Amino acid sequence: MLDDPRTVRVTGDRTAAVYRRADDLDAEEHPERYATGPVREAYVWSNLTSGDGARALWLLLLPFMVANLAHWMRPPARDRAGLVRLYGVLVRLVALSLTVLLTAAACEVALDLTAWQCAGGSCADGYSWLGFLSAGRGGWWSLPGRRLALAALVPTLLVGLLWYLSNRTWSAYEAQRPPTGFDAPATPVPSGPGDPGTPPAEGHTDGGTTGATTTGATATRGTATRGTAAGKDTGNRSGETAGHPSGHPSGGTAGSTFAGPAGSGVSGSGSGRASGSVDGAPPTAPPAELRAALGRPGFWYGRRLVARLRAAHTAAGFLTVAAAVVTPAVRHDTGLPGAGDLLGRLLQTAVAVLAGIVLWVVCRRGRSERRLDLRLEKTLVSWLPAASLALLLLTALYASWTRPGWTSSGTLPGDAVFGGLTVAQGVLVVALGIVALLLQRPRRDPRTALRGLGGPAVAMLACALGGVMSGGVAQRVADWLDGPATPGMGDSGPRITPPVLLSWQASVIPVLILLLLVPAVLLAVRTVLAARRLRAAVDADYPADEHDPVRTGQIAADRARAALTDSAPLLIGVVSGATLLLGACSVVGAWASGNVPGRAFDGGHPAATSLASATQALGSWMIGFGFLFFVTWGRRAYKDASARRTIGILWDVGTFWPRAAHPFAPPCYAERAVPDLTWRMSSWTRATGGRLVISGHSQGSVLAAAAVWQLRPATRRRVALLTYGSPLERLYGRWFPAYFGPEALRALNRTVHCWTNLYRATDPIGGPVRVPEDDGRPVVDAKVLLDPVVYGRTRAHPLPEPILGHSDYQADPAFARRRTGLLDRLPPALPRQRGDHEPSEQDSSGRASG
Repeated sequence: MLDDPRTVRVTGDRTAAVYRRADDLDAEEHPERYATGPVREAYVWSNLTSGDGARALWLLLLPFMVANLAHWMRPPARDRAGLVRLYGVLVRLVALSLTVLLTAAACEVALDLTAWQCAGGSCADGYSWLGFLSAGRGGWWSLPGRRLALAALVPTLLVGLLWYLSNRTWSAYEAQRPPTGFDAPATPVPSGPGDPGTPPAEGHTDGGTTGATTTGATATRGTATRGTAAGKDTGNRSGETAGHPSGHPSGGTAGSTFAGPAGSGVSGSGSGRASGSVDGAPPTAPPAELRAALGRPGFWYGRRLVARLRAAHTAAGFLTVAAAVVTPAVRHDTGLPGAGDLLGRLLQTAVAVLAGIVLWVVCRRGRSERRLDLRLEKTLVSWLPAASLALLLLTALYASWTRPGWTSSGTLPGDAVFGGLTVAQGVLVVALGIVALLLQRPRRDPRTALRGLGGPAVAMLACALGGVMSGGVAQRVADWLDGPATPGMGDSGPRITPPVLLSWQASVIPVLILLLLVPAVLLAVRTVLAARRLRAAVDADYPADEHDPVRTGQIAADRARAALTDSAPLLIGVVSGATLLLGACSVVGAWASGNVPGRAFDGGHPAATSLASATQALGSWMIGFGFLFFVTWGRRAYKDASARRTIGILWDVGTFWPRAAHPFAPPCYAERAVPDLTWRMSSWTRATGGRLVISGHSQGSVLAAAAVWQLRPATRRRVALLTYGSPLERLYGRWFPAYFGPEALRALNRTVHCWTNLYRATDPIGGPVRVPEDDGRPVVDAKVLLDPVVYGRTRAHPLPEPILGHSDYQADPAFARRRTGLLDRLPPALPRQRGDHEPSEQDSSGRASG
């Protein structure tokens, strides 16, 4: 990364830190040493996404992460606060349904299949570990209610584990306060609690600076942070900061920062342009400007909402278990003499009341981004899960009472539960699609994925993933418990019957795969034809070389395959639409027939019966295989660091966004990385008065943009941005248009001093950012880089150059030229150093910088 084995940690901890070469540690004190070269600095953040083996558990949270992404995919909207609020409420309700679905699946396995059906029949005789629950042995635990109460420990512990992971990861990753004082004036101005846009006093208690304008500071030139590509031997997300102190008449130094991809970091360079008085001129405050969404003070600090949602989802999980325990007991006690019926109804009413409170908590409040909200509703966060857990214990006691003559026959009401959840999720997704279309209608952007329906489509995928995981575990456990028999088919031997709906949902998986084959084949054919058409363009890009058909074909094929990324909306749209339609068909089939597909067509045409039986068997195998795939890959990732890095690439996009919809999603690494980078750039520019060139590769470019947006306007005007292999427009701009759409990227270009973007036609991830010339600023996108750099063998390149695609942009000579050009376009630094007697930024602005 730094091209030197001797590195020193400048600041940070074992999770994420900034490093320099040992020789460059005191670069700011000796600028004369760096008159001809930069000082590089690396920000390493790989442990945020692919650190220890506990990351393997995050695979089980994949549906939650996908649902959280849907929150951030809404179309941009102005003056439509009601629709934006409704969109957030609908996504949060979809996320809540996933928590209930996962808990219900655990209840189905532990309570229904194991404690109710297996232990209540002859199945338990074949498993010694279930012998003490067997109804035939007449033990203390053999009563149905006591079996249910004991089995309820499994889903209860699962909900407790999710709560623990959410709370622990928040403390480790996201509890980092970003710099504040975005709107702080250059001169002291008294502020009061009534000032508009002023964060509350508790938001400014921490020390530190915000990158305010500096007076008379010597700049450090060329600080840069760059990162290694994902899959390299280090796997680190790192960046390097480069600076060379001379080269300006003022004697100042400048710096540049480079941010890397999935496995990379951010880097910056500073040149000290002083913004205070010059030759006795009074200081001037920077003009006010409209704050971008990612630049809001509270955007990267969502503690209040995460705590509320964590309490609500934990309570929802406990209440789901309580309902599963109390419902069979109430069904038995109905109409019997005694107080059991009344007590059971009271417990059911209490469950319903607390469930209503959970819905109110989820729907009432969204994110507060316009200020750093440090408030925490401790009473709500504490008593709601505690009350739900206490109610669960009461229902377990109620179910454990001795009830003469009570036997476990049939199944628990799982069909109604899973059917209701499926219908509710479908209705929520459809409603979400309607709201998204209403938000998109006034200002359609042809580049927006799925015409603004990306959020609803991804929410549908989250529900499908949840269904695969819940149905997969139920099918596998049922197959394991009933031996060679097929669940639901009435075969001889122990009859373990999972909910009929789960069998129908499994049966539509082969149909879904067949539907996907059509667009997959069309895309493959289109790629082959595109590769043939691109041969002429490849030959035209290398006119001086003797062309080789094989070499030309390789380059053209790589360019054609890289363009497949732009077809992702088509595939996701087909999958989501087909999933919604087939899910509705499975609900209708299950409710209309009351039988598994293999039995639903009994008496019909033999071909239909055989096809239904085949799809049920194949779907049951596929859904079980899907669940086993999650388990085995998670186990491999727990032991293998390289597998964790592969999973880390998935988390790079999925966990970039804060947990705004689902508190049990994997933690947001950007809520640690963005404040880290912002603090580093702010404190460095304040200490040196320096300029910055912040450069980012792949996901690092997204971190770089987010960190720049968090800087104060005066500091951003001393920042140049260099992005390469960047998904800012190709991925984020299309799928997250409210935050990285065309207007947001044009605003980012106007707020930094200058910006250049590099990309290749062979890059499947990075691409142009499509920011045009604006107000005298040149087009951001540079001319597309050739890949490979040379076509054949030359004296400078005696061996064939590889096709690099998304990696090793810095190996291209154009990279160094563009970086040098950005440094030269930054204004020179003023040589005056800040003295210890000068007031701090906190004192000058009248605000703590928190």
